[in-house]
Amino acid sequence: MKQWYEQLFTDYANSYDKEIYTQGTIAEVDFIEKEIGHDTSRTILDIGCGTGRHAIELAKRGYSVTGIDLSDSQLARAREKAAIAGVNVTFLKRDARDFYFEEPFDLAFMLCEGAFSLMETDEMNFQILQNAEKALKPGGIFIFSCLNVLFPLYHSVKDFINKNTENELKSEENTFDLMSFRDYSTLTIKDDNGINKTMECNERYYAPSEITWLLKSLNFKTIDIFGCITGDFRRDKPLSTEDYEMLVVAVK
Repeated sequence: MKQWYEQLFTDYANSYDKEIYTQGTIAEVDFIEKEIGHDTSRTILDIGCGTGRHAIELAKRGYSVTGIDLSDSQLARAREKAAIAGVNVTFLKRDARDFYFEEPFDLAFMLCEGAFSLMETDEMNFQILQNAEKALKPGGIFIFSCLNVLFPLYHSVKDFINKNTENELKSEENTFDLMSFRDYSTLTIKDDNGINKTMECNERYYAPSEITWLLKSLNFKTIDIFGCITGDFRRDKPLSTEDYEMLVVAVK
């Protein structure tokens, strides 16, 4: 049986591109470019690339980009969009928990819960971080966003999701487990075919200290964590209880 995140991203590519949280691509790519010094010789890996919005924008700016994702429909949409944009991006079906590339990359990124935080066990989430580290050259940069546990301690996750989504996506019956830092909920969406789908979701929220420890255990030398605002990534935004996600920049 498919996991909830696999069900979610089946026949959801067109609807996904219309969501509020996917509209900040240009500014987010501006941040990525700044982090690598606008050096177009840098090779880039997009983990959990979805419909390719970041990968395609980077390719438009002259970068060599590879995008990986688990969803066939998301990848099909990504290839279609790349063809329309007239850019070459390598899109591959890969599981973020189990992938390997012969040639390492200068930068890997994983945004908008591309894979991390969605997995059903902490061990699986850690496998994603391990693979990202292995995919990088020494000195390589890893940029990702993940769910911030400080948020649900002060706010309703259900209210936040329902306020910041479109296309009849609704979150209900949320229960946040203080022992595991997992939010359990019922999510209902209407897919690209107009069919309503209901899924039982399980997402892992992380404390900044956990992320720092996990990345240090993987020998990342520098780890910076910021508040994550969709479409407004910046280093001068301290993480707070108001941030649903945190933005992490680590150097191997």
